[in-house]
Amino acid sequence: MIVLAKIKRKIIQEEAHIIMGFFFLCISCTTPNEYNFMSGSTMGTTYSIKISTEAENVIYDGLKSSIDSILIDLNSTLSTWDTESDISLFNNSTSMKPILLSKTFNTVIKKSIDISKQTNGFFDITVYDLMSLWGFGPEPSLKVPNKKNIDSILVYTSFKKMRLKNQKLSKLHPSLKIDLNAIAKGYGVDQVFNFLNKKGIKNIFVEIGGEVRCKGRNPKGYFWLVGLDNPDKKDKNDLFFSLIELDNIAIATSGNYRNFVDLNGENLGHTINPKTGFPVKSNVLSVTVLSKSCMVADAWATALMVMDYDTGFNSVKKTEHLSVIWLIEKDEKRIIKKYGNIKINEALYSIGA
Repeated sequence: MIVLAKIKRKIIQEEAHIIMGFFFLCISCTTPNEYNFMSGSTMGTTYSIKISTEAENVIYDGLKSSIDSILIDLNSTLSTWDTESDISLFNNSTSMKPILLSKTFNTVIKKSIDISKQTNGFFDITVYDLMSLWGFGPEPSLKVPNKKNIDSILVYTSFKKMRLKNQKLSKLHPSLKIDLNAIAKGYGVDQVFNFLNKKGIKNIFVEIGGEVRCKGRNPKGYFWLVGLDNPDKKDKNDLFFSLIELDNIAIATSGNYRNFVDLNGENLGHTINPKTGFPVKSNVLSVTVLSKSCMVADAWATALMVMDYDTGFNSVKKTEHLSVIWLIEKDEKRIIKKYGNIKINEALYSIGA
């Protein structure tokens, strides 16, 4: 039995699952009419959007209201913080009868199950009660977790404990609850991006809570540029450990260096391993995933944070259309590892083979 004594939680008011420090560059020296900038709040975080204004037959003044409506609808379906949302109603029920899902809910659940299978269960949306047990989410526990508590929850923690068929979802254990925080924001980015793309807008940058999807160029005519957040940065010269140019791609980062559990002086990340029920402890500081879909990038970034580097690298090799950047600490030195065709600019650390 494991004894967990004097547990102290340090939670910085940042994103709970998505730890990407992005930085929008090259937005000056342009006329106000060329680009439209919008921002707001959603899903417990913020969003920012940059679009060019050359498209004909687009009423730009009404776009923000339309985008807010899209995001409000997503919240009403996917947010565990909304007690009346579809996901909250599912979680609060102990019925094992199939329920008919909305198109949005079905899409996200189906993709979650697919990625759970691809990652051998390292990505798993049934971690709601585990997250609560460790002091995260809308119903955080204030008690000290112990092995007995964890084992009791692991009994029903698995994507295999639910069934999706013909757009109907059922629990195979009455206590099962789901948490879509590691995929919902990416889905939201995709929905807003697709909405703007269908309008015929050529240059688009959409960001929600650090998850990004974009196409075209920024106001200065260059590819959109994001900076990957550097853990434990000491001054403004090392805010980012690299800069990445984005060309018609989505990007998401997960890391364990802002939200963590301090257990007897040892920091354990907020990412929970659904197989063991414990916070992840590894030398992987952050993982950044690039994909055509931000929903896919979002979920894979979380899954790869659960895995050690070798396991993650081998998993990615079996999957098409993903590029990945790992920031690893080894022998008190930091190393950047990558998979796929990614150009890493201004790397703060050496790039390993």
